Amino acid sequence: MTAPAADLMSPLALFLHADIVVKAVMIGLLLASVWTWGIIITHAQRLKRINRDTQAWENDFWAAKDIDAHHEARGKDDVPSARIVTAGLKEWRHSVGLSTTDRSGARERLTTVMGAEVEQELDRLSDRLNILATVASSAPFIGLFGTVWGIMRSFTAIAGANNTSLAVVAPGIAEALFATAIGLFAAIPALIAYNRLTHGLDRLEARLNRFADRFHATLSRELERDG
Repeated sequence: MTAPAADLMSPLALFLHADIVVKAVMIGLLLASVWTWGIIITHAQRLKRINRDTQAWENDFWAAKDIDAHHEARGKDDVPSARIVTAGLKEWRHSVGLSTTDRSGARERLTTVMGAEVEQELDRLSDRLNILATVASSAPFIGLFGTVWGIMRSFTAIAGANNTSLAVVAPGIAEALFATAIGLFAAIPALIAYNRLTHGLDRLEARLNRFADRFHATLSRELERDG
């Protein structure tokens, strides 16, 4: 008697014996979990690579004696700092190319241009992170919907069988609670990953802003010399 009961409580059996609505909830949550894990792994690897490549690029940039020569050779590298330098140099060349250089206006434009580039990089890197937030907030409630539906079905079965025995109601309640468990299984990793990846992006944003500020100071000194 024990073995069959245990078999009925296995995850596969709970899924196979569940109501069609509860099955749909379970499948949807499992697909959401697979999707979120794909986003988590992809973004974690990309963020790690970008941090490593950005650090190496910036070290080479500050070690270079000629910024223009370094930009000519490495300006098209696929790192955020390279694109910040490209945007800054483009604006700086436009400013110094004017017949009369407005130093104050040039500095403001450099700040705006490089700040916008930093924001654009962060927008690009944070793409699809909102999916993690959505799954983290909605999956428990979707699982709860499956649970409520399954429990309602179990009580209907009790009324139809005119039997209040635990053996009658237990399988349906177990199937219903399994839907909540899957919802939590999808939501918890999504929430943790969203917080960790957001923290990583915040640190990267701070690094890029520091780099942009330092490069802005370098260009400002060049404006003083040209003036």
